[in-house]
Amino acid sequence: MNAPAKIETDTWTVAGRTFASRLIVGTGKYADYAQNAAAAEAAGAEIVTVALRRVNLSDPSQPMLVDHVKPDRFTFLPNTAGCFTGEDAVRTLRLAREAGGWDLVKLEVLSNTPHLYPDMVETLRALDMLVKDGFSVMVYCTDDVVMAKRLEEAGAAAIMPAASPIGSGLGIQNRVNIRLIVEQANVPVLVDAGVGTASDAAIAMELGCDAVIANTALAEARDPIRMATAMKHAVIAGREAYLAGRMAKRMYASASSPLAGLI
Repeated sequence: MNAPAKIETDTWTVAGRTFASRLIVGTGKYADYAQNAAAAEAAGAEIVTVALRRVNLSDPSQPMLVDHVKPDRFTFLPNTAGCFTGEDAVRTLRLAREAGGWDLVKLEVLSNTPHLYPDMVETLRALDMLVKDGFSVMVYCTDDVVMAKRLEEAGAAAIMPAASPIGSGLGIQNRVNIRLIVEQANVPVLVDAGVGTASDAAIAMELGCDAVIANTALAEARDPIRMATAMKHAVIAGREAYLAGRMAKRMYASASSPLAGLI
């Protein structure tokens, strides 16, 4: 009997680095770093985003992220959460590179508004400065299809459109735009911000995204560890559904069984 065909590992690559897990976990809003680490493990994550302005990485007199979320276990993705100008973002990431040697980074330059959507003019300007400075930049952005392409053309290593306002849990509000961004992209596309529950993550993957980022959805769940597990399975299921190729949608019914030969 012939042996079953070997199934190739379904990985994705950004800036020359390859990962098996398609779920990225944040490091904010958890009860403590121990819970954060447990959620990251339950999620099966390989990458964790680190808000450099909000996470303790250097003061040993206070609880430190690296004592729980180990840098030798996870790839740290420094981000510029809390930056509202291109200069602030660039300065923050240069300091991060000096401190930890990080050159794969997440850029976010927010608008100082209640919705906290990215300021795309400042984001594009900061991206240009960072690329010229040798960084590999994953860029948090709005779900603007034209702007997403401009970011790629400016050298973004990955495009990370918001599903909805950050921390809102509203899920993907514009599936058409996310799908269009995926179709035109030659770099990875990751849904970032607005994911609230497992079904949101599954939809993102069914649309063809390469990965999903979840933070508030885990940290503010009644049981963060259980939600992390749910998100892990949702991302896998959504990816499998995308690869399988969904059936065509029809206006009218189509019987599940043949109508001929009825008794």
